[in-house]
Amino acid sequence: MHALHDPLVCEDFASRRQLRQALRHRRRTLSPEQRRQADRALCRRLRQLPEVRRARRVALYLPNDGEIDPRPLIPWLARRGVRVYLPVLKPLSENSLWFVHYHPGTPMRHNRFGIPEPQTRHGAHRARRLATWALDLILLPLVGFDDLGQRMGMGGGFYDRSLAFTRRPGPRPTLIGLAHDCQRVDRLPTASWDVPLDAIVSDAQVVRP
Repeated sequence: MHALHDPLVCEDFASRRQLRQALRHRRRTLSPEQRRQADRALCRRLRQLPEVRRARRVALYLPNDGEIDPRPLIPWLARRGVRVYLPVLKPLSENSLWFVHYHPGTPMRHNRFGIPEPQTRHGAHRARRLATWALDLILLPLVGFDDLGQRMGMGGGFYDRSLAFTRRPGPRPTLIGLAHDCQRVDRLPTASWDVPLDAIVSDAQVVRP
């Protein structure tokens, strides 16, 4: 699939919201076989990246709304002794995330968006939660990206709020965005609060800002 071209972005999309809707629709129209092929291609590319190969504490996500699926990477990470973490909506804090250790037997619940996340009731999460700055790598979902490495998320600001500290000096995880290649545009309108990424990986390419 081809990227959206600049005239289409500038003239046909009056807002980031409209562009976001168009890109979400584009990924949802992929067939099951296209999705499976894209997931496998994505994970092959990730396994080759030095940032992934050296990481020992990796956060990723469970796919929703047509997002490309990083779960095939989990068995490979487990064989390498890597600890895997999933995002959890932070209680009593608007649009922010915790990262909680995950393994196949982890008790799960559905959050308010219907996305599975590790169970957090009765303080069970506290022993498994890791400070975000202490993660080596975060693989986060994207709605769109461009060839300059700029990104567009779902619009809720969850990752932007949770990762705002990465703009300041100090320990920080490597940030890699994941997307289907059909979510690429020639030039993406950005906002001042967008947290920059270290790389973007799709089923077809690796983009480094």
